[in-house]
Amino acid sequence: MLKQLIGKPLVRAAVLLALLATGSGVLAADAPPVRDPYRVNPGDILQVSVWKEQDLQSQLLVNPDGHFSFPLAGDILAEGKTVEEIREELVAKLSKLIPDVVVTVSTLKLEGNKVYVLGQVARPGEFIVTRGVDVMQAIAMAGGTTPFARLDDVRILRRGAQGAQIAIPFKYSDVQDGRKLDQNIVLRAGDTVVVP
Repeated sequence: MLKQLIGKPLVRAAVLLALLATGSGVLAADAPPVRDPYRVNPGDILQVSVWKEQDLQSQLLVNPDGHFSFPLAGDILAEGKTVEEIREELVAKLSKLIPDVVVTVSTLKLEGNKVYVLGQVARPGEFIVTRGVDVMQAIAMAGGTTPFARLDDVRILRRGAQGAQIAIPFKYSDVQDGRKLDQNIVLRAGDTVVVP
């Protein structure tokens, strides 16, 4: 009997509406994207505070080598770590000298999280990004392409782990037409988008 009812168009529509109303039919595409926590870059400015310790309140610049120095804790590698990982390392080092230490770490300025867009765009240059930005968004931040741009020859230049540079191809027309969307990657700090 149930099978016969569900086979009827009006019943199918009612079942679908019921699922949507209860939230069971929510599509995965409607869910907000899961974002990875921000990872600190050289050039970022951090605020570090130790509770009840006035002399241990600092605004710190992450040096080009990815480190900063903090009193009583010494040299701390910050590059590539989340603020929580940095906080945990400071707690581990300071707890040897300060009992029940409470440390707070936050980002004040994300000056190190820059991407660059060069070539045939309206406003080439460097852009500080405060969230994940993909290739299409970076080109839009640069004012879009000029009429002379070779859209299917775009390259993303990225430094690898050993410092070697790699070039990642990007075909603008594919992404614009909704095809091969996997090439519209989220850029990393220091990436350069070249639009010839």
